Amino acid sequence: MGNRGMEDLIPLINKLQDAFSSIGQSCNLDLPQIAVVGGQSAGKSSVLENFVGRDFLPRGSGIVTRRPLILQLVNSNVEYAEFLHCKGRKFVDFDEVRLEIEAETDRITGSNKGISPVPINLRVYSPHVLNLTLIDLPGMTKVAVGDQPQDIEHQIRDMLLQFITKESCLILAVTPANTDLANSDALKISKEVDPQGLRTIGVITKLDLMDEGTDARDILENKLLPLRRGYIGVVNRSQKDIDGKKDIRAALAAERKFFLSHPGYRHIAERMGTPHLQKSLNQQLTNHIRDTLPGLRSKLQSQLLSLEKEVEEFKNFRPDDPTRKTKALLQMVQQFGVDFEKCIEGSGDQVDTSNLSGGAKINRIFHERFPFELVKKELRKEISYAIKNIHGVRTGLFTPDLAFEAIVKKQIIKLKEPCVKCIDLVIQELINTVRQCTNKLGSYPRLREETERIVTTYIRERDSKTKDQVGAILQPHIYSAGFVIRRGWLTINISIMKGGSKDYWFVLTAESLSWYKDEEEKEKKYMLPLDNLKLRDVEKGFMSSKHGFGIFNTEQRNVYKDLRQIELACDTQDDVDSWKASFLRAGVYPEKDQDTITPGDTVSMDPQLERQVETIRNLVDSYIGIVNKSIRDLMPKTIMHLMINSAKDFIHSELLAYLYSAGDQGSLMEESAEQAQRRDEMLRMYHALKEALVIIGDISATTVSTPVPPPVDDAWLNSNLIKNHIALHTLPPPPMHISIHPHALLRREAASKFHNSTMAQPLLEKIPRYQPALAQDQQTIQTMASWMSIVRHQGLPENDP
Repeated sequence: MGNRGMEDLIPLINKLQDAFSSIGQSCNLDLPQIAVVGGQSAGKSSVLENFVGRDFLPRGSGIVTRRPLILQLVNSNVEYAEFLHCKGRKFVDFDEVRLEIEAETDRITGSNKGISPVPINLRVYSPHVLNLTLIDLPGMTKVAVGDQPQDIEHQIRDMLLQFITKESCLILAVTPANTDLANSDALKISKEVDPQGLRTIGVITKLDLMDEGTDARDILENKLLPLRRGYIGVVNRSQKDIDGKKDIRAALAAERKFFLSHPGYRHIAERMGTPHLQKSLNQQLTNHIRDTLPGLRSKLQSQLLSLEKEVEEFKNFRPDDPTRKTKALLQMVQQFGVDFEKCIEGSGDQVDTSNLSGGAKINRIFHERFPFELVKKELRKEISYAIKNIHGVRTGLFTPDLAFEAIVKKQIIKLKEPCVKCIDLVIQELINTVRQCTNKLGSYPRLREETERIVTTYIRERDSKTKDQVGAILQPHIYSAGFVIRRGWLTINISIMKGGSKDYWFVLTAESLSWYKDEEEKEKKYMLPLDNLKLRDVEKGFMSSKHGFGIFNTEQRNVYKDLRQIELACDTQDDVDSWKASFLRAGVYPEKDQDTITPGDTVSMDPQLERQVETIRNLVDSYIGIVNKSIRDLMPKTIMHLMINSAKDFIHSELLAYLYSAGDQGSLMEESAEQAQRRDEMLRMYHALKEALVIIGDISATTVSTPVPPPVDDAWLNSNLIKNHIALHTLPPPPMHISIHPHALLRREAASKFHNSTMAQPLLEKIPRYQPALAQDQQTIQTMASWMSIVRHQGLPENDP
């Protein structure tokens, strides 16, 4: 046999199907198989039982097949059945097979006629079968019965589509001959998923139940409703035969006799019947496997390559080998350290695209969350109370240093809270990272538990040390503030009579404005107290290129010598604006803002107190800004050094020693039951894939296949053709004395309305009673014109012949 090698491949496909089903996987492979579809009571179950030669399928009204039944037929010298869910049990009584199918169906679907897509795998060994794999699917229905859900029709349709949409699945479309073939549910759903008819095989059942005088000869000859793979007719046992336990072999003999004796089928009897159907399906399935081998081989190789790395460590596995456990422990700890470092450094093999984790989340804590917590508060009220409490019963003329120190100290202490919160957030993320990395140790539950405990404990121990260091960082900032707000060169514009314009080195503090001869600040020219001073804009001089502003006393006192106002100038307007801002920080405001400045939320309207409050507030803001910047820089570095880097070093250098001291090495490396099962399943799948590739390689080089039949006219999907066929057979015959051939008559009398019909000619030629010569009779001509009018009215295409 040319396909002998392929006969060996079908059992292999069955083994693959069993192996994948037993481990709850399919390796994403669409294994070649045949799905049986049809309406309820179409005779699907009888066809399958005829294949096996045994009664083994449930019978009854309504939906009997409620779960897909994967039926694997294996040619063997002995006869028995096996279920995948009953491993090791052989059924020799096929009545028990039926009961087991019913029980297994109810186990999943219940007894309310519901359905489930979970398949039942049944393998039948018999000398009366050919190697074949079929899937018996629930019969299509329109109406829910009993407790069935109202959408049962859609549920069944969706289940069928799960199987027949796969390109590797042949479709066995079963239709009873005593129903309207044009409305066959099996042919309709097959056409949806297989519009070219490459995978559809037609089966016509109940030929012996057709009305007397009718037959399905045109269908079985693939003329009326043609399919590329054609139709095969079968005659099943009647319900009376089934109830009477009629032997299937006797039924097959009766089927053979029916086709040989029927006048409409005797010429095609060798291509009809259950044995021919079984043989044809075997050949078509093996050919189909041959056609799908390249794609199947590619998927098998892809799956094998993906398993190679995981299976490598299992190939020489010995569970009680102490050296294996030691080696595995070292490898696990090293891999854990590498994974932890990758999570922190951001160089992991698998990148999470949905959530931040590890180093990325810690980075966000450092640069987004932590700075957000360092928010400055409104301090005017606190500063006001501090100044009053320091002055006591006295009225202070100068801004007290103690008020600044008290406020700054309080604000710096407040910074400790966000720093501690930052440390807590980082600790939590480090612990989450440890748990994430220990997931790979899931094969060894005790090792995973101990590793997580030891590393988490170490990280929490670093918590107190890191928080102590934060306190040490904050403490020096309390007393390191200075009071100088700004230094720089300015020009004093004085009249020519008094010395003209000169450049001096100015120093602005919270109390005064001083200027010196140069930057060394050794020779002070003058010191101007800031009490009652204001700023005002001055116009740019006609001959001057500099930009300036004026300083004056609000109490009409002289500011400098006998001058009520001094004018200071800079090279650019930006320098002027910058100096004005510095004066604002010192409590010297522009003249135009005098009436708009309010005491804010202080409880005093004393101008002197307000100036002191504003001076200290500006100083505190400036100093706290410096401290915040310093803390934002130092905190991440401190946490990285004392916690993160320290944790990495601990994992790499000390974790292994802690694990050895934590308990017995044997108990640490004791596998979980899930891991042992996974290893066995993986090895089974690996060897099954390797064996499949070897056999496919041998077979593909030594076998040939029959090509798929050429395309056929699928216009039968338009049910008008069937109506036309019926109309032509039911018209009254014209008078037999007419000598004109029907074609000539069409050309002469029906004119262009009818003579273009390409479908009329073959239909006319099939009707013998119109072949004799016809007399030239005008009445007959009119009859023929009317006859062809009906032909055209029924929808025949009018294409040129």
